Amino acid sequence: MDSNTIINGLIFYIGLVILLTFHEFGHAWTAWRCGDDTARLQGRVSLNPLVHIDPIGTVLLPLIMIFASPTVGRFLVGWAKPVPVNPYNLGNPRRDDILVTMAGPGMNLVLAVLLVALAKVGLLLHSNDLTDLCLQWASLSLMLCFFNLIPIPPLDGSHVMRVVTNMTYETYANLARFGFIAVILVLQIPLVREALGIATYTTLALLAGLFGVG
Repeated sequence: MDSNTIINGLIFYIGLVILLTFHEFGHAWTAWRCGDDTARLQGRVSLNPLVHIDPIGTVLLPLIMIFASPTVGRFLVGWAKPVPVNPYNLGNPRRDDILVTMAGPGMNLVLAVLLVALAKVGLLLHSNDLTDLCLQWASLSLMLCFFNLIPIPPLDGSHVMRVVTNMTYETYANLARFGFIAVILVLQIPLVREALGIATYTTLALLAGLFGVG
């Protein structure tokens, strides 16, 4: 593996950690604003990456994906430590639970828009490096957005599924115990990876067209 591949992989990894940090911050901040200060009391309403790192989702899986394939730039996902939420503290548990859940993917979508806008600034400044980096991180942010909508614990889509199906917290907790194994297995399915890629790059193309980046 040459030095350029390693450097590009590490740049992607830094982007992943930053984007995951904002993702979890979105969850924690929204929960706090909806009446639950559990995450705030645990220091999770923070942009410090160290308080959000998950050993498997933030470190092990992404690094394996980075160094196992030279095409990592086309597909890199991960997750951070789930934000603790006490639904009994929420003003409207059913509605607020979904708001808290969707705040993470929503944050990634907002970041993607901002990154594409910054890529446009890079074009205006004739900085190809800035433009390329912003577009890469925008695609990664969109990938995280759609990836987290998969309805498998600990991903956000599973929380929405729990609310919609009226699943008990106890049942969900039991399913979530080994959810990360299911996530890793699902990522081996070509159709899943293809669907994530289509959703990601179609949305990126729409944003790029909106800002005149291309």
